[in-house]
Amino acid sequence: QVQLVESGGGLVQPGGSLKLSCSASRSFSSINRMGWYRQAPGKGREFVAAITSGGITNYADSVKGRFTISRDNAKYTVSLQMDSLKPEDTAVYYCNALVVPSIYWGQGTQVTVSS
Repeated sequence: QVQLVESGGGLVQPGGSLKLSCSASRSFSSINRMGWYRQAPGKGREFVAAITSGGITNYADSVKGRFTISRDNAKYTVSLQMDSLKPEDTAVYYCNALVVPSIYWGQGTQVTVSS
């Protein structure tokens, strides 16, 4: 079992920045991959970014060059730095942990990009 708690969401103007954090209840050494997904109103959940236990990162095309995923192994925390935010980035953002063969989800944090 892995418990995940997201934080850092909020309201930001277009072009602004936000940093999301996800705290895990166990060491990353036992987690294959940590990721961020999002779900906008009326749409399905979509992949945003991920980082493997080996430190390999992967991003959705829509956020490449604007978002950065990182991790703090000592604090069991994964962060998502979001820059140059656009209104279309508005969504509930979910943290996710893959511990083969199981997947765990956080409760989500709302990000709203609006002027």
